[in-house]
Parts: sequence; C-alpha cells; structure tokens
Amino acid sequence: MSLPHISPAKAKDLIDAGAVLVDIREADEHARSRIPTARHAPLSQLNQLAIESDATAVIFHCRSGNRTASNADRLTQCTDCEAYILDGGIDAWRSTGLPVIDNKGQPIEIMRQVQITAGSLVFAGTSFGLFVHPAFYALAAFVGAGLVFSGVSGSCMMARLLAFAPWNRRAAQPAAA
Repeated sequence: MSLPHISPAKAKDLIDAGAVLVDIREADEHARSRIPTARHAPLSQLNQLAIESDATAVIFHCRSGNRTASNADRLTQCTDCEAYILDGGIDAWRSTGLPVIDNKGQPIEIMRQVQITAGSLVFAGTSFGLFVHPAFYALAAFVGAGLVFSGVSGSCMMARLLAFAPWNRRAAQPAAA
C-alpha cells in the first residue's frame, strides 16, 4: 500500500490539528538538521510507533522524500492511524520557510562522507594512474570493488572506518531546542 504524499503546508496544517511528524532518518542526519516538532524514529530501528491516542495522523519524513516513499509499505505497518509522506522531506519543508533546527557542529552524514572519500580516492587513483604511474589505477579499482561489495552485501566497510574518524566520535545528539 502506498502512502499519500502531502505538501509541507498541508503537513503543517495537520500537525497543528494533532498529527505527529516522524523523522525516519538516521541519528547522524537528525543531529545535523531537524524539524523542531518531529519525533525521531530511525528507519533502521523502526518496528511499531507508540503514538498518542489523540494523534489524528502520522506524517513520515526523510531528507528528500525518496526514502519514505521507497519504504511506504513498511511505514504503513508501523502505525494504526492515517499516515502520509511529507513530499520533498525536510528539504521541501525548509524551502517553504518552515522552521528547521540546524547544528553545523555535527559532522555531515556518514554516507555523504563515504561518497566524498570514495570519489576522492577514485579521482586520485585515475589521475595518478594517468600522470604518475599506471599502478595507481589499482586504487580506483579497489575502491570500485569495495563499493560493489557494499551494494551487494549491505555492509559498507568505508562507513565503518569513517565512524572512527575524530570528527565522528562524539555522540550524534541533536542540539537542545
């Protein structure tokens, strides 16, 4: 069953009328930016939501709306009341001028760090392979093989390694409102 998409303005109206907004992003994303009224329930840990009995509806959101849309069936099973997807996620919420709490002191999301690191290593490997020595192409091949393994296995070793980086060691806690 697909959940209906609603605009940020319609979501705000529903929240004002008693709906609950649920942020399904992971803790590192939520710690960096969040909608003040949103309840945090990471998708990786989401089974059943404990929603107040007077809640009129549940509105799920992620960063852009893609994650919520691709997990609509699972999200539908997490609640007994009417449920929606915030169309465009927190990005659309922010672009319409609705409040978002940003904490730039938190590191960027770990998967963005993986993308930056992998892209940099592939670029360095191909550049050095072209201009220094062909053996550097092995670096690009190694990173590519690692990304394929991550996609197939669902386990990203680069993300695990980056989690130990000094900037990622502090707990991903949202700033106090």
